Order: sequence, then structure tokens, then C-alpha cells
Amino acid sequence: MNHVLMYTTQVCPYCVRAKALLKQRGVAQIEEVRVDMDPAARERMMASTGRRTVPQIFIGETHVGGCDDLIALDQRGGLMPLLQGG
Repeated sequence: MNHVLMYTTQVCPYCVRAKALLKQRGVAQIEEVRVDMDPAARERMMASTGRRTVPQIFIGETHVGGCDDLIALDQRGGLMPLLQGG
């Protein structure tokens, strides 16, 4: 299964929702980077995604986007192949 990286904050209902969907799809471990506790991490997130909102989700080398993007990817049938490295 591909590595999942998620930029998050402590209080973020969209982060919680995204994590729940990923866990439903079999993701056992999500590397979380808390941008509310590390301003440099927020700068890195913004530089790599062009976005300032959380969550920002990477699966492997692919930037999926935020929670709505993740849900849309799942509904199109693209999430599981991406998680499985396909």
C-alpha cells in the first residue's frame, strides 16, 4: 500500500472525515504533519500544493488535494488503485 501523508491541524472536521475514509479503505497508517504546530510545515505544504487549507493529502507521490478531492476520487473509483500503487 502506498504511503499516505496528510497535512492537518488539531481541530479540523475535514481532516477527521478524510482519515475515516482512508481507514475504511484499508489504510492502517497515515503520516500526519500538524501545520498548526509547525509554521515551517505550513510553508512547505503551501509551496508543494499551492493551497493553504487542510487537509492536503498525498498518496505516494500524488497530491490528491483536500477532503472533497479525496471523496471525489473515491467515488470515481480512483482511490483504491492509487492506494495500491497502481
